[in-house]
Amino acid sequence: MTTFDYDLFVIGAGSGGVRASRVAASHGARVAIAEEYRVGGTCVIRGCVPKKLLVYASRFHGEFEDAAGFGWDVGQPTFSWQKLIANKDKEIDRLEKAYQSTLDRWKVETYRMRATIVGPQRVRLADGRECSAKTILVATGGRPRVGDYPGAELAISSNEAFHLDELPKRIVIVGGGYIAVEFAGIFAGLGADVTLVYRGVEILRGFDDDLRDDLTAAMTKRGIKIVTGANIASVNSSQRGLDVALTNGATMVADQVMLAIGRVPNVAGLGLAEVGVEVGAGGAIKVDAHSRTTAPTIFAVGDVTDRVQLTPVAIREGHAFADSQFGGKPWSVDYDLIPTGVFSEPEIGTVGLSEADARAKFGELDLYKARFRPMKAVLAGRDERMLMKLIVDQKSQRVVGCHILGPDAAEMVQMAAIAMRMGATKADFDATMALHPSAAEELVTMRDKWVAPKG
Repeated sequence: MTTFDYDLFVIGAGSGGVRASRVAASHGARVAIAEEYRVGGTCVIRGCVPKKLLVYASRFHGEFEDAAGFGWDVGQPTFSWQKLIANKDKEIDRLEKAYQSTLDRWKVETYRMRATIVGPQRVRLADGRECSAKTILVATGGRPRVGDYPGAELAISSNEAFHLDELPKRIVIVGGGYIAVEFAGIFAGLGADVTLVYRGVEILRGFDDDLRDDLTAAMTKRGIKIVTGANIASVNSSQRGLDVALTNGATMVADQVMLAIGRVPNVAGLGLAEVGVEVGAGGAIKVDAHSRTTAPTIFAVGDVTDRVQLTPVAIREGHAFADSQFGGKPWSVDYDLIPTGVFSEPEIGTVGLSEADARAKFGELDLYKARFRPMKAVLAGRDERMLMKLIVDQKSQRVVGCHILGPDAAEMVQMAAIAMRMGATKADFDATMALHPSAAEELVTMRDKWVAPKG
């Protein structure tokens, strides 16, 4: 009988890896985990958590402006980027310690260094030591995609954006996904002159078209310049800052250029090919429904598999893997009806199908839309509109899409997702008593089907 140093060795201490380690240990497994950067992974250290803190900071500018309409005189507020970043770093340090404490509590041995796979059941640490494990889990996440044009090395990614010494006065953000639009809102809210450059026709590809249209209009109204159908041609450093040339012939000057053009699986140099782990064209590790790779003793969860690049998905995949392999409770993740928040300004909350996807799947639909001025904006004198949209399969009357743009959209959609997973119909929404006065009540009071204007 073969004896192993560990039952499970996890490479990558992000959300998925930490969850898998903790749950496996709770089932009695001997677990080790290796992390070459910081415990907590992208989400906690340089992703969703610090980003949301910066989003909160960026919204205070509007709050101070709105206060006057409610009788408050807040004088002339001042902002310190350095203080914000220092406080953000303090919170990230606290969270990292909490993650490490969880691993310690479950007696998961932590190696603060890089690990690579050197055999189907063997890993090598950066200091040269080797460990054997009955099962290996790869949870190394993703990394920002880099640019391919002259001067690409002068640009930053979201990683570096969290550690800038000062707030840029002028920034060009390249990309049209949720990371790009979120950082556009952050920097604009903190006072920067922001230009968003996207090679596609419209931002937020894959989202419902009404959300895309309304967010584009709202961002433009807030002073963010959105350039579509173009990409970066070159970036050069000059006395003025960074001279940016676009593929459409336009030029501009910025203090920073930030690339938010997607993320790629973090698999370089892991030794996957040598042990028979297949990856796709983009580097994503190929796995089955139970996160098993093409090597029987090696599994993978999270962004490194590029199934759904969301932290809660990685956590659930890690949990399912640990329960299945070490707890005698096999189950797999259901990727249907995953709620998503985009912390843009205004915020987006969405769950289910877009109108285009729902029409392709179900054919005939009933659509319900409401655009209105949120109550808070009235006294504030702010020209702001919310969007509520329900997409209903005409045949079954099930609600198959819920899309919200406006304050607290993500909070509302989390609750709507529960109802939709239970198969709620439009009649179920209609039968639910409205909570008044609230924006969310629109979800249960929309009665008139939306009809597209003629012509």
